[in-house]
Amino acid sequence: MSLSLTEELWAAIEPVYAEILDHPFISGLTDGTLPREAFRHFVVQDSHYLRDYARALAVCAARAPGEEEVRAFADDAIGALAAEQGMHAEFLDAFGDTAEEAAAEPVLPTTRAYTSYLLATVYGGSFAEAVGAVLPCYWIYARVGERLLAEGSPDPLYAKWIATYGDEAFQSVVRRVLALTDRLGEEISPTERRRVVEHFVTTSRYEWMFWDAAWRRESWPV
Repeated sequence: MSLSLTEELWAAIEPVYAEILDHPFISGLTDGTLPREAFRHFVVQDSHYLRDYARALAVCAARAPGEEEVRAFADDAIGALAAEQGMHAEFLDAFGDTAEEAAAEPVLPTTRAYTSYLLATVYGGSFAEAVGAVLPCYWIYARVGERLLAEGSPDPLYAKWIATYGDEAFQSVVRRVLALTDRLGEEISPTERRRVVEHFVTTSRYEWMFWDAAWRRESWPV
């Protein structure tokens, strides 16, 4: 019996996901040892990332074949911007920063590379390829959030972040995108399917790199 597309995709990134769970940024969220400077780095860069991720989702909406998918991706694009404006504003306030100050900080190498790849794929590839590229930000965050929610955190700031991605509302959104992905898997050619897997694996790696960049407090080298 052949694998569904989502089964094939997850099998392809199991080693990446294992590395994500083992990363000190992630473990530091649950045990409270993550340096606040690393979390601030993440929040600022995630604000930059989500603006371009919203654009990528809007392109998915524009290219979607059915009205239901158009509405869903359009709603998700709005939700990404709302998260950037709302949740991140609360986190920045905890650091004594404003959204305007964060927006003025540079987009750093990993963020630039990740968003550039995303936008190039959603504009230049097929609809299925676009879905494959945006899917890790849904799915990996849902899996990580679910895992971390069970463990909790002694730090109220980190616990709030975990709750955002571990709650049922976000999980239900992810299940909807996964169902769409499997429907697409039944329609696309083997060649297109391989491209979807390639994009999914690439952006999953960028997810690990994004957390690692925050852990290292990445900056431009020159």
